[in-house]
Amino acid sequence: MELNRRDFLIVGVAGAVGLPAFPRVAAAASVTPASASEGRVIDVAKLADVRPGAALSFTYPDPESPALLVALGGPAQGGVGPGESVVAFSQLCTHKGCPVNYLSERKMFVCPCHWSSFDPAKGGQMIIGQASGPLPQIRLRVRDGIVQATGVDGLIYGRHTNIL
Repeated sequence: MELNRRDFLIVGVAGAVGLPAFPRVAAAASVTPASASEGRVIDVAKLADVRPGAALSFTYPDPESPALLVALGGPAQGGVGPGESVVAFSQLCTHKGCPVNYLSERKMFVCPCHWSSFDPAKGGQMIIGQASGPLPQIRLRVRDGIVQATGVDGLIYGRHTNIL
């Protein structure tokens, strides 16, 4: 077996302290990806009450998890409703967990702590900043004119899992 420099160092350090060299390989098969988390279904808002440019606050998947529902006025990845423009995201920045704000004039989420910025039309993708990844997107559906949250794609800041 040929080792690259990184693997050589891992094997050497692990062996020196008596740990298995590659525990991440064995553990990876048992880990459920954060993107697969299914949640309870909750009513978020009446679709008729969702206005372009406005952000509606709610909590999901539990009362300690602030989220924002926004109508972008144009199509968005994972969007529902007219023109697939209604999306929702965890409000907790993936950098340090500060609550992001929606800036409707720029159509983006911005963290006031360290200025990480996220694009809600592109699945919460980070545009700039120190965040570790995109904002977790709340999966939505529309039933009988009601926007409902059904799950989370991505891991909410400060959690090992989104499943309660």
